[in-house]
Amino acid sequence: MADGTEQDHTGIADDLLRKLAAVRGVSTSFRGWDGAEHPVAAKTLHGVLTALGDRTGTTDEIQSTLRDAELEPWRRLLPPSVVSREGREINVAVFVPHGTPVSVWAVTEDGTRVEAEQREDWEEPRDVNGVLKGRAAFALPGDMPLGWHTLHAEAAGEEAECALIITPERLGTTRRLASERHWGLTAQLYSVRSSRSWGIGDFADLADLAAIAGHDGAGFVLVNPLHAGEPRPPIEDSPYLPTTRRFFNPLYIRVEDVPEYAYLEPAARTRIENNASLLHAANTADGLLDRNASYQAKLESLELIFTVRRSPARERMFENFCAAEGKGLDDFALWCTLAERLPPTAPEWSGEASSPNTPYCDTVREEHADRMEFYRWMQWICDDQLATAQRTAKECGMAIGIVHDLAVGVKTSGADAWMLRGELAQGVTVGAPPDVFNQQGQNWTQPPWHPGRLAASGYKPYRDMLRTVLRHAGGVRVDHILGLFRLWWIPEGAGPDEGTYVYYDHEALIGILALEAQRAGATVVGEDLGVFEPWVRDYLAERGILGTSILWFEHNDAGPLQPEEYRQQCLTSVNTHDLPPTAGYLAGEHVTLRESLGLLLRPVEEERAEAAAEQESVLALLRERGLIPEPSGGIQRTVEALYAFTALTPSALLGVALVDGVGETRTQNQPGTDAEHPNWRIPLAGPDGPVLIEDLPRNGRFNSLVGVVREALRPSG
Repeated sequence: MADGTEQDHTGIADDLLRKLAAVRGVSTSFRGWDGAEHPVAAKTLHGVLTALGDRTGTTDEIQSTLRDAELEPWRRLLPPSVVSREGREINVAVFVPHGTPVSVWAVTEDGTRVEAEQREDWEEPRDVNGVLKGRAAFALPGDMPLGWHTLHAEAAGEEAECALIITPERLGTTRRLASERHWGLTAQLYSVRSSRSWGIGDFADLADLAAIAGHDGAGFVLVNPLHAGEPRPPIEDSPYLPTTRRFFNPLYIRVEDVPEYAYLEPAARTRIENNASLLHAANTADGLLDRNASYQAKLESLELIFTVRRSPARERMFENFCAAEGKGLDDFALWCTLAERLPPTAPEWSGEASSPNTPYCDTVREEHADRMEFYRWMQWICDDQLATAQRTAKECGMAIGIVHDLAVGVKTSGADAWMLRGELAQGVTVGAPPDVFNQQGQNWTQPPWHPGRLAASGYKPYRDMLRTVLRHAGGVRVDHILGLFRLWWIPEGAGPDEGTYVYYDHEALIGILALEAQRAGATVVGEDLGVFEPWVRDYLAERGILGTSILWFEHNDAGPLQPEEYRQQCLTSVNTHDLPPTAGYLAGEHVTLRESLGLLLRPVEEERAEAAAEQESVLALLRERGLIPEPSGGIQRTVEALYAFTALTPSALLGVALVDGVGETRTQNQPGTDAEHPNWRIPLAGPDGPVLIEDLPRNGRFNSLVGVVREALRPSG
């Protein structure tokens, strides 16, 4: 009898837990890559709900939390924020003591006041902590302008306000791609070097790469995320694990291009020239990239240049930049200053330096004002050199220019995790469930946005991040854009396969992305690969967000897609940085590498047989189209044929991987690994060794591949 009662209580608690999860947008089951439905363990639900701020320790706590969740909207006058689309009437629910008169109005960005009209509302009043509350319905007209406005309400002396954000129905920059197509290079900037690089590709190299590609007819250059890392070595190798997504990495600064460099004293200039000459040799070395050596030398050099007095014009420009970036830049500079002095495990981070607003941090601001100024100054230099790269791209004929990459998240011990602690969930990290390429799942060790707190902030941290990334960009690729719909949350201490999906307000997040891109005149490409719900791609297309197609992944029940079946509103390419370059993929390097790292869950022979069959099905399609002869004519000919095949698709954008243009075979990144593989440290090289940017115009493989793509696109204009 006791056992039965205990089971009944457990069953009730489990049912309540799953009801609470549903209310909070937490999945209690999910469909995996194998097509099967997988239930989520109660332990996972407890961990995720706790990270959302819910109490789930006992049945009574879960019941109480459920009641609170139901009454949550009734406790406040206005919602946390309101996001709507242009041309649509905006409906707002306001909660006041029953029978209390209330007025609602909006103030637009330009200061115009717009009154809301009250509508009938038949919702019955509710008792909220002993107060009878009623719901009033209001509507704002559908002609509200695009932008960031403020919604106000007043009732019986109580006033409230929240963000009112009007977003585009559809991103306007996508319209031009309905009638024109562009190819572009995709590259890992740090790996693409010139004879003037300091061992790592930089912003000047980006401008040169854009100039070369633009001359060859490319419409864009897509690069890896350029987000900032640690303020001093050692620094993170992965560009997808930054300390902040709002600011840029000074590692990419071309030191000699800083105007004040010309006015250095001879001794300081000699020191910098010596630093540069030591690192120039690394540009043609066969070894792995050494970010730490490059960044250390650049920091020492930039510190010397920083002491040079700026001209009045340059000083005003710097001041304007700092004023525009405001508190966010100040707090980032403060974090950099602190991170120089405090290791990530220092107790101060959870105590006296736990936020930018503590007395301890106020003291640091005063005592280290010059150091903070240095970090603000480096961001200004990054901004200036990125502006030059985008301007160069456009002046050299690119229709779009530089396309930046927005990472999924940030380090748990980084600047954003510190500055935006209130908007990020604690006790969880994000990743991906098991899939065909990562059969153990992935943990990206990044804290996710807290859905409720982000909305309560009026989405300002998200907006500020987008504005910085888009300021000098012709486009942005959003890595794992599916994360704006739902993210795989993994409770602290759990394995990557022990997580679950948490849903976000995609209408708000995608809408704001479209709004900021439209204001910047930028194209948006969403990396919509992996496990996703079928309607997501249709929704993205409806909002004017391009998708991503990788040739090897495009299949239906009949086999590889015919080129005519590909999406028009899409960036299509042969490969991705998470696979070997195409020559390596054709040789089965992806299976060999995963087998050597112990990442396979079935015999390697089966993996090789399946990989070979998948490749053959694609190559057979190419032969049917007359793109490769029988026999194929070699690896280079096959690589070119694969790109010619992508040109037969209707896709608006075609990505040409620079590694394929020079004959590289090594894998840049193997997901699910850290120290096991030299991820993100492979320099651009071909069969004959490192390839520099100035070598590209004379590189036979590069010119041949570019020529194939240009010729394949020629009939369609």
